[in-house]
Amino acid sequence: MKRAMIIASLGLASVLSFGASAAVHQVSADQARNLQPMGTISVAQIGSAPMDMRQALDAKAAKEGASAYRIIEARSDASWHATAELYK
Repeated sequence: MKRAMIIASLGLASVLSFGASAAVHQVSADQARNLQPMGTISVAQIGSAPMDMRQALDAKAAKEGASAYRIIEARSDASWHATAELYK
């Protein structure tokens, strides 16, 4: 019974954390004109897929309390790096 409760709790926690990070979205330069900037963030990683860049940006922007971000610099090779401007 305890095991079932733990599994259910972990499932609920993962759904809630996904919902929180899904609230942040990427915007274009035109869309950003109507938003209030609140700073920048940078993310970087070695040996992972560039698609992980968006997940890392989503998570970091959500942690900072942003509702949106715009990528202002990105590069990838054996490693990747991205900088994004955050918006309220």
